Amino acid sequence: MADQTLDAKGLNCPLPILKAKKALSAMSPGATLEVLATDPGAVKDFQAFARTTGHELVESSTEGNVFRFVLKHKA
Repeated sequence: MADQTLDAKGLNCPLPILKAKKALSAMSPGATLEVLATDPGAVKDFQAFARTTGHELVESSTEGNVFRFVLKHKA
């Protein structure tokens, strides 16, 4: 279970990433953020986001047309 959930469904690139970045900036190191998105581009976007920011992409899954990502705030 993530510490916080961000519902970014219905938003297109780059809004899910921008909202996730803002949410993570307010979180403590080690905390987890669950992001729910419907933009298919979010899959590659969150992989790249994790690589470039140092936050860990703990989980990535798809259920129907909803993409779920769990990011762990870098320590």
